Amino acid sequence: MVLTLVGLGLNDERDISIRGLEAVRAADIVYLENYTATLNVDANRLERFFGKPIVLADRDFVEGRAEAMIEAATTKRVACLVVGDPFCATTHADLYLRARQRGVTVKVIHNASIMSAVAASGLQLYRFGETVSIPFFDGGWKPVSFYEKIKKNRDNNMHTLCLLDIKVKEQTVENLMKGNNIFEPPRFMSVNTAIEQLLEAAEMNNDGSAADILAFGLARVGADDQAIVSGTLGELRSADLGEPLHSLVLCAPELHEVERNFVALHRLTQSTS
Repeated sequence: MVLTLVGLGLNDERDISIRGLEAVRAADIVYLENYTATLNVDANRLERFFGKPIVLADRDFVEGRAEAMIEAATTKRVACLVVGDPFCATTHADLYLRARQRGVTVKVIHNASIMSAVAASGLQLYRFGETVSIPFFDGGWKPVSFYEKIKKNRDNNMHTLCLLDIKVKEQTVENLMKGNNIFEPPRFMSVNTAIEQLLEAAEMNNDGSAADILAFGLARVGADDQAIVSGTLGELRSADLGEPLHSLVLCAPELHEVERNFVALHRLTQSTS
């Protein structure tokens, strides 16, 4: 019948739109994609709010067994809940295309995502360049290609939104090779870790001035206890922004007057809200 991709917004169950809520309550099956991002509430709370059982769609499911979701949508009303906005991750765009290719009707109900809510920093959205992802450095694996994109944005006088890695339902290499169904505890990259890795990447690129880059650290954007602080990377590397999820924004070299006022408003020594 139909597959509806429903954006949940950024914080909790109350962020869903009225259209989204109607789609969920009318659905025969409800999935929650819970690996590209997470809400500040768990699935049990969502089930109580929606009055529906929820099937968790982890990374393995979405990337390897999503056909089951699409197959169900050929005869049933299926809702797939997505943190933020459905089209802000390529995973969901791929799901949309695959469903359409199967002849399934697909509806999309949008919502706020960090891609738009980053404007809470006071930086102007149209001045952002390419968004980058900063992955965890694990052992000797240290991918630093993101730094070239940051340099390109700064060369073009653009801001950079850095999406920070999360690890949900991950396995160690040892458990994976042994076929053990044992998973590591969830990990959420903090602004502090992101800055440490970014500065390491800068050193690999012979950039000794990266610690002086002006930036914003953001945490739990959209929640009542959201935190927004500004400062140089050197200053923010020890800032305590509290619980996840965190994001990092690197400012363009030149700022508009209004942007400078927001930097002053959120300086690390000031309020974090």
